Amino acid sequence: MDMNKSFFLRKEDRAPKWQTIDATGQILGRLSTQIADILRGKNRPEYTPHADAGDYVIVVNCDKIKLTGEKWADKNYKAFSGWRGGLKSISARDLLAKDPAALIEHSVKGMLPRNKLGRQILKKLKVYAGSTHPHIAQAK
Repeated sequence: MDMNKSFFLRKEDRAPKWQTIDATGQILGRLSTQIADILRGKNRPEYTPHADAGDYVIVVNCDKIKLTGEKWADKNYKAFSGWRGGLKSISARDLLAKDPAALIEHSVKGMLPRNKLGRQILKKLKVYAGSTHPHIAQAK
């Protein structure tokens, strides 16, 4: 690579890999920043901000994640339907019981850009509650 020229990653030169991360005992926010960096490709030397240079990420054991302080009871996830009285709120503890993968997906989504590239990058995140996943062939 010539150091006197700017480098832009082309779609043809992309070579994404599959990375598996075990979420057992890890703190949600710190784990989410690592995942977001891997998805965007910021951990690779050929990182280009306007291109998808990242890897695929498989997160297992997301039901064993940790939150610090009193966030299990105090942190609320809200959804508004647009209608009067349509605000629904669920605590982090209840969301973990209902859908453990949603905690990590929501946290990582907030750390990605809010555009077409961010939506494309989020599709490379695969989150599973148990230790088994269907991507064993890809994650060598």
